[in-house]
Amino acid sequence: MPEVVVAKPREGKFNKNAARRVRAAGKIPAVLYGAGHEAVALEVDPKQISRILYSESGHNTIFDVEVAGKATAKAMIVDWQYEPIKDQLIHIDLKRIALDKVLRVSVRVKLMGIPVGVKTQGGILDLVLREVEIECLPADIPSHIDVDVSELGLHDVLRVSDLPHSDKVKFLSAEDATVAHVVSIREEVVATPEGEAAAATAAPAEPEVAKKGKTEPAADAAKKPEAKK
Repeated sequence: MPEVVVAKPREGKFNKNAARRVRAAGKIPAVLYGAGHEAVALEVDPKQISRILYSESGHNTIFDVEVAGKATAKAMIVDWQYEPIKDQLIHIDLKRIALDKVLRVSVRVKLMGIPVGVKTQGGILDLVLREVEIECLPADIPSHIDVDVSELGLHDVLRVSDLPHSDKVKFLSAEDATVAHVVSIREEVVATPEGEAAAATAAPAEPEVAKKGKTEPAADAAKKPEAKK
């Protein structure tokens, strides 16, 4: 059975002060729109929305929205916002879904197996395209696209054209786009006085501006779904 989100009409509709009151009461403001209907301001349970976002199908989950006095609507989450300091949901957009109309959605690519290029050839697997854009009926949206990469050798490339295709799903991402590839591990020069002197002799010094590039970001302490832009 589909998930059921019980929503309540929001007082003040799209007023910002009303939205703050909704959050203060432990709910989050939401907007339900689409399918030729007028946009409706709602308040919903953030725990229920988080459960949907963290589910296997994530933001592509189709669920029922129940609002008192209105017909139940099929919907999906199309946008959401987090408060960065407290890491809490503060707003979501819901879109009504017509089950007989095709949708454009982004679906996660899930790599299965360990490439031979990693096992025996000293390479590493680099995932380039984490999601692909597809078009299909709502009932045919996959939670993710599985692809076996165990046969990939060193320098082999997995492209969108290599992903499992079917008559029910149309890929909108470029067929020649790289999804993943096996690359060689770069050798690191040992930081010794001799090594530094050799490197300085082998290559000219980089301009000062090149030394002020971006530093590598620290690993995320915890994963969370990324909001769509």
